[in-house]
This record gives sequence, structure tokens and C-alpha cells, in this order.
Amino acid sequence: MTDKQLHTRRAFLSQMWRIGASLMAVAGAWTTWDILRPAASASESGPVRSLPAAAVPANGVIEIVAARAYLTKEGDEVVALSWKCPHLGCRVPWCDSSKEFECPCHGSIFNRVGEYREGPAPRGMDRFAVTTVDGVLVIDPSTVLSGPPPGKETIDEPPAGPRCVGGSS
Repeated sequence: MTDKQLHTRRAFLSQMWRIGASLMAVAGAWTTWDILRPAASASESGPVRSLPAAAVPANGVIEIVAARAYLTKEGDEVVALSWKCPHLGCRVPWCDSSKEFECPCHGSIFNRVGEYREGPAPRGMDRFAVTTVDGVLVIDPSTVLSGPPPGKETIDEPPAGPRCVGGSS
């Protein structure tokens, strides 16, 4: 091999290493961005068509994943509750045995219509605006109404059974 061929080969391999390292850096930056970028919130998805108002049970709760909300009735009115705890934003699941919302993070308890019962939460669960279009409920997660203050309970429904989080009621 001549000096010129060796130099050309060396330059070629050096260039390939630079290109390979650059591609790895770009792939690493892309992957890091995918992991660290903020997730889209429910409010960014726009209004969500859910189900007919008649499908919402009088004493139960229906989860609407697309809106990150729960639907329930307060009297004759359908209420859409945000599934985020007003304390620190944990997802608050519905407990079928106690018939209450129970935050697994810090123990806040809310009744079926999202009113504060106990725990560190500063207020009841936030609500989303709900309208009826062509007989179907439309939830607007971009319109958030603050939950009711502690001490206000419009329904008289004591815990129905044992709690899902943290033992007995």
C-alpha cells in the first residue's frame, strides 16, 4: 500500500467514525427528549364526546379515559370530575368497596361527587365543564372549575364498606 492510499483510507475511516459518533449523539438526544418531554395533558386534547347522559348511573361513577375524568350524577346534573388530586396531582381512583375516591399517594378521601372528606387535600376534586350535544355528553378538560371547599357535602352517602387504600373506614 502506498502512502497516498494509506492516507486516503485513514481519512475515509476517520470520517466514518465522525459520522457514526454524530448519528449516535443525535439518536441519544432524540431518545432523551422523548423521555423527558412533558406529557400532553387532558386539556390539550380538546372537548371529548363521551356517552349519553342516561348512561351515567345515579349512584355510581364512570371513568372517561380520553378526558382523564369521571362522570357521576349530583341530583339530576351530570358532573365531570378531574381524576387528579388537588393536593399534589396524583391520580385518584374510585374505590368500589367504600364507594369513595381514595388518593393512594397521601390518603385524601372524596365522596362520589368529589367533595372533600379527609386528608391533606385543600379542597374537593376539580370539575370539568360538561355540555350535551345531540344527546351525548361533551367534557371540556380545558375548562377546569375548582373543587368545592372542605366542609361542603351536598350528598349524604357514608362509606359503603372497607377502604381500598389504608385499611378500614
